[in-house]
Amino acid sequence: MISTINRTSHSNNNSFEEYVLQPILEAISRFGEKDAFFIDDRFFTYKEFAGYIGEIREQLADVPGTVDKVGLVINNDIQTYASIVALWLEGKCYVPLHPHWPLERCLDIVGQVNLQLVLDSTDQSRYDGVEVVDTSKLAAHGVMGPIRYCANDALAYILFTSGSTGKPKGVQISRGNVSAFINAFWKTGICLDENDRCLQCFDLTFDVSVQCYLTALIRGACVYTVPYGQMKFLSVAQLIDEHKISFGAMPPSMLRYLQPYFAELDFSSFRQCILTAEACPADLVHDWLKYAINTQAWNFYGPTECTIYCTFYKVDGHSDIIYNGIMSIGKPMEGMAAYILDEQGKILDDGVKGELCIAGPQITKGYWNDEKKNRASFSTLDTGTGLVRIYHTGDLCYRDENGDILYSGRIDNQAKIQGFRVELSEIEFHAHAFLKNVNVVCVAYKNDKSLDEIAMCFESEEFDTDAVIEYMRRRMPRYMLPTRYVFIPHFPINANGKIDRKSIKEKINQ
Repeated sequence: MISTINRTSHSNNNSFEEYVLQPILEAISRFGEKDAFFIDDRFFTYKEFAGYIGEIREQLADVPGTVDKVGLVINNDIQTYASIVALWLEGKCYVPLHPHWPLERCLDIVGQVNLQLVLDSTDQSRYDGVEVVDTSKLAAHGVMGPIRYCANDALAYILFTSGSTGKPKGVQISRGNVSAFINAFWKTGICLDENDRCLQCFDLTFDVSVQCYLTALIRGACVYTVPYGQMKFLSVAQLIDEHKISFGAMPPSMLRYLQPYFAELDFSSFRQCILTAEACPADLVHDWLKYAINTQAWNFYGPTECTIYCTFYKVDGHSDIIYNGIMSIGKPMEGMAAYILDEQGKILDDGVKGELCIAGPQITKGYWNDEKKNRASFSTLDTGTGLVRIYHTGDLCYRDENGDILYSGRIDNQAKIQGFRVELSEIEFHAHAFLKNVNVVCVAYKNDKSLDEIAMCFESEEFDTDAVIEYMRRRMPRYMLPTRYVFIPHFPINANGKIDRKSIKEKINQ
């Protein structure tokens, strides 16, 4: 049996209007007096949300010329969320611009996409030379108006992420990508309705945020956002405890921060939870589920280039599929396919590690104006039954005999030590097994002879490492043992809430 899973019942012709816009409009019509958002200690009803959408559409109508891509300064306010829906109803694409990013980075994005229009609710826009619509003073009195239909291959949003060259690269997500995702998402077993209280703790420049607000709005639920400029895990703890959150998506590192408070927090209302955005430690999740006894948990996986998530695994809590302490990422979502390939691009047998590649209607158009990067990241695969376009994730995985995918680490998170290929995640696994609740990150660094060695970084005050070294020495070959041990009181976190391994590596290599 080869390492591929394919579900073909999902059509590539999903309508963005049918799966996304019409359900939102129906929720607004049905649940006008119910709360749609809780932002900065204030509730906004669906009726108010609709009023803001209508006002913004009126502002867009006054903009001369034809503009199909619009910059959106992503503040944590009702105007920003209303702007997203307003732009979609107008058949336009939004490009997030973070108010806390350096101006130079934002202007680079404006220049790359040639943005002529920016929506901003700060009342103090930084974008000279570009037409700016100030949405900060708008009231909730607008009229929704009809949907402007457009083709499924039209863009819904462009998310810019860090590029290896230092220049941000834009991932283009079409309306068809989003509707395919939404259709597949509801087939994973997650069920929401108008009574749910849904957590939105992700930055709007990160694609998981789209799932967080969109699935809630489609079902008429209330979205609870996390304010900027606060300690995120404390805000999440407060929302869970005080507002009885029933559904949410969180990175496992969020659970790690909450772990000391598991016994104090009231998780009884938490019905469903998605763990995503980084490798999911099984022991952490199992510990949490001892307290979140009413919660069904899923581990979802997906690069931005695959539109939010593309595989999922429902956590059992007792007999879970685990490799090196990391929960399985499961099987592909409806309509998607997964292939494990060797370095020559050949499909591997079950149990053999290789690069995970993804195909299906959620695969995006590629990077904005970057054909070189597109050629490197997307290709065509002969599956034996036909040619498919695939995205190369760069993740090292294998598939077990039941079709579940096990994550082993990044291909670029390997190191060559004394001629041996070493997976740094395996070393981290052994350290975690001994230290339990201490975060550990391993990175490769160059010694004074420019040879790769391994540094182990602990998120902790200094302690005697003799015991953990002895533990690892009994379980790993000598060449895998770290040669440096570094203590960092708090690991740097990137904008997506993940441990910033790149920053840690740069610090070690200084």
